[in-house]
Amino acid sequence: MKTFGGPVLFLDRSDINTDEIIPAKYLTENTKEALRPFILEDLKLPGFDPKRDISGKGAVITRANFGCGSSREHAPWVLEVNGINIVIAESFARIFRQNMYNCGMIAAEISPAILDELFREFSRTETLLFVDTQKGELRFKAGAKEKTVPFTLQDFEKALIEAGGWVEYAAAKY
Repeated sequence: MKTFGGPVLFLDRSDINTDEIIPAKYLTENTKEALRPFILEDLKLPGFDPKRDISGKGAVITRANFGCGSSREHAPWVLEVNGINIVIAESFARIFRQNMYNCGMIAAEISPAILDELFREFSRTETLLFVDTQKGELRFKAGAKEKTVPFTLQDFEKALIEAGGWVEYAAAKY
C-alpha cells in the first residue's frame, strides 16, 4: 500500500469546485500526465499561485464541499498526478469523494472546529502530514509543534485504498 501524506497545501475556502481543480477546457487531454500543469489554475485565493505553491505537496487541507460542481474523474486524477493523495475537509461533494477512493486516494472528513485549529496553528508554516490508515490518524508536524487528529475510513474505503483503487480492487476480487 502506498504512503499517504507529505507536505501540506492549505486552501482556506469552501466550495472549491471541479472546474477550479482542473478547468473543463483540459478534459480532452489523453493522459493523466497531460493534466499536471493545469492543477488549480483557475482557483482564486489571495496570495495563492499554483505554479509556486503546489510543487512537492502531498496533501490538501481545505474547508467544506470540496469537489462540488461537475462530476469528473479528472479532478482526483490531476491531484494524483501532482503527488497529492489525500484531501482533508469538512465535507466533499458525494461524487468527488467516491472518485477519490475509486482512484485509491483519501478524502478525509473532519470537524469544522478541528479544521479551524489546523488553519490557525499550521497554515503559515511548513507542515508535514503523516497518515496512519490502520489507526485512523492524521498527524501534523511543523517544527516542534505536533497535533494528531482522528479520522474515519469505512471498511470499503479502506479496501479501495489498500488495493490502489477500484480497478485494482475489482481485478483482485472478481
